[in-house]
Amino acid sequence: MRAFLILEDGTVFSGEHFGANRDAVCEIVFNTGLTGYLELLTDASYAGQAIVMSSPVIGNYGVFVEHGEADRPWAEALIVRDLTHLVHDPRSAEDLDDYLTRHDIPGLKGVDTRQLTLRLREHGTMNGKITTNENFDKEEVIAEIRAWRNDHPVVRVSRKTAAVYPAGAIGRVYRNEDVNDELVRELPSEAMKPLGYKVDESITRRFKVAMLDFGLKQNIVWNLTRRGCEVTVYPWNTPMSEILAAKPDGVMLSNGPGDPMDCADILPGIRELHDSGVPTFAICLGHQLMALATGAKTTRLKYGHRGINHPVQDLATGRVYITSQNHGYVVIDESIDLSLSDVSHRHLNDNSIEGLKYKNGTVKTVQYHPEGAPGPLDSDYLFDEFMKMMEV
Repeated sequence: MRAFLILEDGTVFSGEHFGANRDAVCEIVFNTGLTGYLELLTDASYAGQAIVMSSPVIGNYGVFVEHGEADRPWAEALIVRDLTHLVHDPRSAEDLDDYLTRHDIPGLKGVDTRQLTLRLREHGTMNGKITTNENFDKEEVIAEIRAWRNDHPVVRVSRKTAAVYPAGAIGRVYRNEDVNDELVRELPSEAMKPLGYKVDESITRRFKVAMLDFGLKQNIVWNLTRRGCEVTVYPWNTPMSEILAAKPDGVMLSNGPGDPMDCADILPGIRELHDSGVPTFAICLGHQLMALATGAKTTRLKYGHRGINHPVQDLATGRVYITSQNHGYVVIDESIDLSLSDVSHRHLNDNSIEGLKYKNGTVKTVQYHPEGAPGPLDSDYLFDEFMKMMEV
């Protein structure tokens, strides 16, 4: 079935439909990663966005749902050049097309994603519409696209109730041992329902960590629990007084989607956290929110940083790390109160801020994703530094 992507500037790309058979109006962004399409689809920071994969071949290793960052995809759509289909895979991998179909996520294949990526780089991120309607009225569609807003996606993606992950929890279990491989191949959607998570009983609890969920990537939790942290994950708008009353050893602010100013209501609480002296580590959106809470400002990037090969320098050591990134906003240099914080990390492509170290000695934040592990262990030291902060 033919399908189309119409951008808000009037550009039209044609291809073929796959995944769910529905239209999607959303923000169109690109990611430069060669692999990791499942992790991207299940990253809540992509809520309200269609992901353009700049790598041409996608789907070639299938889907293993236990590798996802959430139990469901959050991206609005997926756009690829060449889609690989898997049939009766000997590893019991699910076909990407089937995975998107059962989660009601539309896809567009056969698109010149190189040309599309270059257009987004030149003109900036744009809204767009994916449709299978060959008789669309271009003017009406463009008006619809330009009127669309990705309003407060954090509300959609954050959990509604708190959840506790014990120290030693090390990852999800999806495969039911009673299900044979033949059934897995025939009925992957039934055979791969989440059953819980593994727990390494040899890991004892060292710290109690509270985490605000703005759309967290689950691997952040696993990085803490395997270091001996019991992690309580709270809804994004939980009052800070409630969190601090639980007397955590440390607090984490997670990643998440959208404009950080959508979360302006909780900035006083985050400033309270800054002033409390409780060790705090913040990632991506959490980094931006801590900056806003301490008087800085953020701005939207032309086309964002999304990929697994972004060079970032730790200014304290001079060492350069290859990082995983997914953000469309950045903290403005000139807005930082230098009496409260210093820049700790910078992006070597555009010199944008990638980390802040606060002078109270208890708050550190980074814009990139240390749990993304493109190194794969290059940025582990950030979690280890958080552990040391809680030991004091």
